[in-house]
Amino acid sequence: MIKTYLNKLLASSILRFAVTGVLNTLIGLGTIYALKWFWSIGDTLANMLGYLVGVMFSLVVNSRWTFQSRESLLVIAPRYLAVIAIAYLVNLACVQWCIRAQVNSYLAHAIGTVPYAVINYAGSRWWVFRRTITIAAKPSEY
Repeated sequence: MIKTYLNKLLASSILRFAVTGVLNTLIGLGTIYALKWFWSIGDTLANMLGYLVGVMFSLVVNSRWTFQSRESLLVIAPRYLAVIAIAYLVNLACVQWCIRAQVNSYLAHAIGTVPYAVINYAGSRWWVFRRTITIAAKPSEY
């Protein structure tokens, strides 16, 4: 019973997206924090580079594991990048607003991941990795 429940849970795109998102967040924030700490890169550039690394990771993992798409990454990438661009701009606005409101810049970057994740999931689920229904042709129509 528990095994069946766990299998159903793991089959959920929301859970897979969450797992991918946690890994992506660790990779993205880790990159941002490393760039700020070790190389004294400013917030905006560090944020951009951190998300770029995360986007490459999440495109592959979300495509193949989360949404189990069979489409070529080259076909999916433009739609995915459009969703990511919108999510990123909202994220960046949130981060900048938090920093202007005197929130610690490290915390501001973490807070910015929330609207980013919501927009990314919705766009990915219902537009980027949508499953199209195709009607199979009759054998005589080949």
